[in-house]
Amino acid sequence: MTNILPRSHNIDEAHDRLREWLIPTPVLQSEVLNARANSRVLIKAESLQHTGSFKIRGALNRLLQLSHEERSLGIVASSSGNHAQGVAMAASWLGVSAVVVMPKDAPEIKQLNTRALGAKVILYDRYNEDREHIAAKVAQETGATIIPAFDHHDIIAGQGTVGLETARYAHSEGLNLDALYCPCGGGGLIAGCSLSVQSIFEKCRLFSVEPEVYDDTKRSLEVKERQLVDGHPVTICDALMAPTPGALTFAINQETLTSGITVTDSQAAHAVAFAARHLKLVLEPSGAVALAAVLDGSARSFSCVAIILSGANIDHKKYLEILGDYPDP
Repeated sequence: MTNILPRSHNIDEAHDRLREWLIPTPVLQSEVLNARANSRVLIKAESLQHTGSFKIRGALNRLLQLSHEERSLGIVASSSGNHAQGVAMAASWLGVSAVVVMPKDAPEIKQLNTRALGAKVILYDRYNEDREHIAAKVAQETGATIIPAFDHHDIIAGQGTVGLETARYAHSEGLNLDALYCPCGGGGLIAGCSLSVQSIFEKCRLFSVEPEVYDDTKRSLEVKERQLVDGHPVTICDALMAPTPGALTFAINQETLTSGITVTDSQAAHAVAFAARHLKLVLEPSGAVALAAVLDGSARSFSCVAIILSGANIDHKKYLEILGDYPDP
C-alpha cells in the first residue's frame, strides 16, 4: 500500500477516469428539509449510484490502474457489504475474478448482490475472526491484489469524486458552500471529499458523521491520535463499523476536518423514514447519518450546506420495520 497522500488533482484525474463508467448522481433540494434544518441543504444522492453506494467509485478507480498481470491474478477484498458490491461490479466490468470476505451477519441483500455480481464470497465471524487475515491468506495463496475498503491512495481519490461533483454543482449555482456533512466509517469518503470540496470552497467546514457507538474518528480528531472502539458494539449502521480510522485517511482528516459528529441509531432510523417520505429516496441507516445530523440541528448556523447520502442497501424487512416505527417523520 502506498503511503503517499492523495491531493485534489488526483481526484480530478480520478473523475476523468471514472466519467464514462459511473452515474453523475444528482444534487437535490427539498423545501421541507431546508425548513427543518434552518439552512439551504444540497443533497448529494449517491444512494442512486451503481450498486446503491459510493463504494464503486474507489473500487473502480483502483482496479482501472492495475496492470494486466495483476488483473489476471484476480483481486480480494474484505467488506461488510457496500465495498464488496463495488469491488464485485468493477471486477465484472473488467473481466477480473474477485473474492470478497464478508461477515456472516452482513445484510442479506448485500451478500446476495455481491454473489449476483459474480464474486466468490467467503463468510466469517466478525466477533472471533480477522477478515484482514483471511483476505491476506487468499492473496498469498493466489497472488490476488488486495483492494482495501478505504485506506489507499486510489480508493480515497475515487471516493473524493463524490465531493468534487457536489462542490462543482454548488459553484455552478453561484452558491457558497459553508459546510459539508459526510458519513464516516474508516474515513475514506470524508477524506477524499474534504480535499475536493476545499479545492473549490477553501473555507468550507467539514464534519464527519458516525454512529455514536463507533465514534473513533470523532475521538481521534479530539486527541489528534487514532483511537480504537472497544469491543464490538451493535448498531443498525452496519456499513460504519470500522473500529479505528485508517492511517492514510486520518492523516488527511486531522488536517482538513472541523470536527466529528455522532448520531444515535434512533436518529439514523428517523432519517431513513424522513428520506422515504419527503425526499422519495431509499436509504440504509449508514447512508442516512449526514441527513440525521442536519435534522438534529447541526446546520442551523450555516446558510448553505451539503450532505452526502451514501448508500441504499437495506434489507426489505428492516426497511419496512423502520418505516413502521416512524410513520410521521
